Amino acid sequence: MLILNFNKFPVLETERLILREHALSDAENIFKMRTNEAVMKYIDRERPKDLEDVKTFITTFNEGFENGDNLAWVIALKENPSQMIGSVGYWRTDYPNHRAEIGYMLHPDYWRKGIISEALKRTIDFGFNDMNLHTIKANINVENDASRQILIKHGFVKEAHFKQDYYFRGKFLDSEIYGLLNPKH
Repeated sequence: MLILNFNKFPVLETERLILREHALSDAENIFKMRTNEAVMKYIDRERPKDLEDVKTFITTFNEGFENGDNLAWVIALKENPSQMIGSVGYWRTDYPNHRAEIGYMLHPDYWRKGIISEALKRTIDFGFNDMNLHTIKANINVENDASRQILIKHGFVKEAHFKQDYYFRGKFLDSEIYGLLNPKH
């Protein structure tokens, strides 16, 4: 059985990181990341207009956890757990097929330090061992080579290249889909 309904939000830890629930106090950091063009270059989503947009986003995310629709963590360094530096999580959960889509973002000050890799390893383990996922998928912008490389590093395999399947800001964009199967299934 696929499980996304946990009694309480699962806080995860790695050597350097704590992965915790989103809080309204993260709104400013989320706003900074989601309006940073370097961070959002390959994330084809509308930017928030203000902090109220972000607070609504956080509330929706947390309600999504409570409803079993998604599970997304704030990435923070253990030495400063209240400061959000990124996020990683599952959404678009396909319960009948035991699949979920993973996504991640990180503030540029922390790029190229192995942080996303460390967070991904822990969330992938959690997805397979605690959530009982059969497949984890990722959908990336075809120009996002950094994301492609991190997925391949973690064992993801390219499953599809969709031509002009996503409409954003007046353009049709291509998508690449990567998948990772649970090695225990």
